[in-house]
Amino acid sequence: MLGLLFTDKECRELDYMLRKELDEMLLDLRDQRIDETMRAAIASRYKIIFRMYARLASPKELSRYALKKGYPSRGQA
Repeated sequence: MLGLLFTDKECRELDYMLRKELDEMLLDLRDQRIDETMRAAIASRYKIIFRMYARLASPKELSRYALKKGYPSRGQA
């Protein structure tokens, strides 16, 4: 376990960076041109970033980024 101390401004910046990264990965997961191997790699990374974001975000904000069961699959848009 690693502990870090951030100022309020640094926390807001980290929150912003994590949200932007999650948004980008969601777009990639919805892109039908990306093959299944790459989608699986993105989904794996998404889970890690999501858990980091969960430490900072409220449940309401977090629900925006929660993936549905079985996501991503090629049939979803």
